[in-house]
Amino acid sequence: MSLFEEKIKALLDAHNDLLALPNEAAENGNGVVTRYKNPVLTAEHTPLFWRYDFDEKSNPYLMERIGMNAVMNSGALKWQGKYLLVVRVEGVDRKSFFAVAESPNGIDNFRFWDYPVTMPEDVIPATNVYDMRLTAHEDGWIYGIFCAERHDDMAPSGDLSAATATAAIARTKNLKEWERLPDLKTRFQQRNVVLHPEFVDGKYALYTRPQDGFIDTGKGGGIGWALVDDMTNAIVTEEKIIDHRYYHTIKEVKNGEGPHPIKTSKGWLHLAHGVRNCAAGLRYVLYLYMTALDDPTRLIAEPGGYFMAPEGIERLGDVSNVLFSNGWIADDDGKLYIYYASSDTRMHVATSTVDKLVDYCLHTPKDGFSSSASVETIKRLIDKNRSLTPNFSKGEGV
Repeated sequence: MSLFEEKIKALLDAHNDLLALPNEAAENGNGVVTRYKNPVLTAEHTPLFWRYDFDEKSNPYLMERIGMNAVMNSGALKWQGKYLLVVRVEGVDRKSFFAVAESPNGIDNFRFWDYPVTMPEDVIPATNVYDMRLTAHEDGWIYGIFCAERHDDMAPSGDLSAATATAAIARTKNLKEWERLPDLKTRFQQRNVVLHPEFVDGKYALYTRPQDGFIDTGKGGGIGWALVDDMTNAIVTEEKIIDHRYYHTIKEVKNGEGPHPIKTSKGWLHLAHGVRNCAAGLRYVLYLYMTALDDPTRLIAEPGGYFMAPEGIERLGDVSNVLFSNGWIADDDGKLYIYYASSDTRMHVATSTVDKLVDYCLHTPKDGFSSSASVETIKRLIDKNRSLTPNFSKGEGV
């Protein structure tokens, strides 16, 4: 074996060890979700043959030719018995693209399919695409809705950072061949658009996030709701906000729907992200809410505060202090896999059950929107626990 072949073997052995690394549940959870010790996907999990030229003649030093910077913000789907993530992969050139990774158990051993997704262009090509939400709709198609980013040509000359955000739409039957549909037509820029899995009043229903600019929500009031007649020519004529932003909360700057909601016997279970500003910049956390089965626009549960926030190494990365999720999978037995990215760098999984999260939503107190209201909420819980535990006041309680 030549020295070059030995180097290749060492690369392959180390990569296979990484892919086969078992994942273990972290200790000391909060009873709501179980986190896991290792990320499920990182830039290092991308196939070596995406990054290295294995031809000694053209790459005698065996250098990485195409670098990968991050793996994040994946849609998720249970497909033919496998747990599939349609991941946003970002190269060192800042361009993102989609790729499919699959696992036999949803916790570890994720491996990328050989080729990234070849996504057809819209009439106006996008510079960058990312953050796909997947919906297996009752019409028989799997839809992917994602952000298409383009330079804002109305910006002043020389401004190369001004951009526009549009909700791009594609559909597939096998996650390999994709049909690109026209971008969603609305009056606003759009991010975090999600397709509801069922028809509503005979129409396709969308969760939207209207915003005035590429980053700033401006007058956008929160997570919206819109009905469209046809996904092959999706036009939003009216939006209404169903989950509002509020001052001095986890979602005062912006909020957005994560994956499509899960239908339960008590209502639709939603996962979303909320953003607030702080001295360290924007802080992204995850939260839950529920809407009624007979009217998915009617809120029936709004637990106060965040459901998950960055912890430990999750706080660090390209865009620090961020958790973001646009994919989850509910198994038939009710076990729930939540796939989330930390700091725009890596993918993780957390597990729970649908029943637990419904219980969390229905019995966690709402945000009272003031310090005094928070104190009163805590006092009510203290009084309840004191009535259940007579020795509580003597320091001998639970």
